[in-house]
Amino acid sequence: MSLLVVNASQVATPLGQGPACGAAQSRVAVFPQAVVRCQGETIAFVGSLEEHDRLFPPPQEVLDAQGGCVVPGFVDPHTHLPFAGYREDEFDRRLAGETYAQIAASGGGIVKTVAATRQASEEELLRLTLRRLSRQLLHGTTTTEAKSGYGLNTEGELKQLRVLQRAAQLQPVEIIPTAMPAHEVPPEWRHNPEGYVELILQEIYPAIAAEGLAQGVDVFCENGVFSPEQTRRLLAPAKAYGWRIHLHADELFPLGGAELAAELGALSASHLLHVSPQGIRALAQAGVVAVVLPGVSFFLRDRYAPVRDLMAAGVPVALATDCNPGSSHTESMATIMQLACLGAGMSSEEALVAATLNAAAALGLAHRLGSLEVGKQADLVVLDAPNPKHLVYHFGVNLVRHVVKKGRVVVRDGALAA
Repeated sequence: MSLLVVNASQVATPLGQGPACGAAQSRVAVFPQAVVRCQGETIAFVGSLEEHDRLFPPPQEVLDAQGGCVVPGFVDPHTHLPFAGYREDEFDRRLAGETYAQIAASGGGIVKTVAATRQASEEELLRLTLRRLSRQLLHGTTTTEAKSGYGLNTEGELKQLRVLQRAAQLQPVEIIPTAMPAHEVPPEWRHNPEGYVELILQEIYPAIAAEGLAQGVDVFCENGVFSPEQTRRLLAPAKAYGWRIHLHADELFPLGGAELAAELGALSASHLLHVSPQGIRALAQAGVVAVVLPGVSFFLRDRYAPVRDLMAAGVPVALATDCNPGSSHTESMATIMQLACLGAGMSSEEALVAATLNAAAALGLAHRLGSLEVGKQADLVVLDAPNPKHLVYHFGVNLVRHVVKKGRVVVRDGALAA
């Protein structure tokens, strides 16, 4: 199957097969009035129509960009998609002045979602997850990471990850599943958190690995959750299972999570609202991608991660929605780009790179995703806008006109394609 995208105002894309750092994070190549040819699942050409017609036969399908610009498909490298239940009541409580920590201490927070997710059947959880994936796709996300962590027991964690495995076969968004039983200490283990750590190591991890349900592993390293020492033990088996390492780090306190991510060779460290200068240096030296979650800062009315300090130090910065029911309830990467610019001080070019190439690098996939280059996977978005700056400038609307995943049109004129 061959597909040619024509009549674009421009093709705008980062370039490269690894994360962009420092000044390079603001570099976006612009090809005015270029066409993109997809051959099978791969990009075969980016350039002028005249040069294309000289090199290639007519395509089997033509997609008209109608004067819009073309950008890479968005990659969302940090979500918690498979959950049941909502926490809108907690949202009102925060508006009235309660903190996230106070709500969690009263029985809300993650454990409330755990209760609802445990109660939901696998079929119900699949239905909810597919709805969220459809929203992601309609907003231009073509690849998403998704974590477990709302089961917090063997049965519940397997259920979440089996849902992701099934969902990957039922819709176009590419899913990168991450095991995260160390998301919180469940209520039944609060009296013995060390016992829960051992349950993860001795029972939950082996069960997940036996079914091949995860590509990565994540731990919430935070005061009152998992200590740096516990986190180190929880991540020690990752290599044996073939799992990439991710880390929730320094969200609420400067606990040394960034330094630990660097020490353990993590692909990414997320949150980082309270990362220390030493932690920033460690991330830069180890080449760990900082996954910044401005939706959480906005939703919780909290501080933003120090994006400019991270980039100045040479840390590659990616963006993610952290889609979850308690602290960032959105599937829209464009919204996250807007918050990164208006709240955290990124430029529109830096945000585009962070939502595409660097986001792919945070999942170890920048060699095949995140930019529109010959040989990479044919994942792209056609915007109803003349250039990608409008993703930030024209806020509060969905500018996605068409989406192509693996060379196939999966969103056409703003609607899911058959």
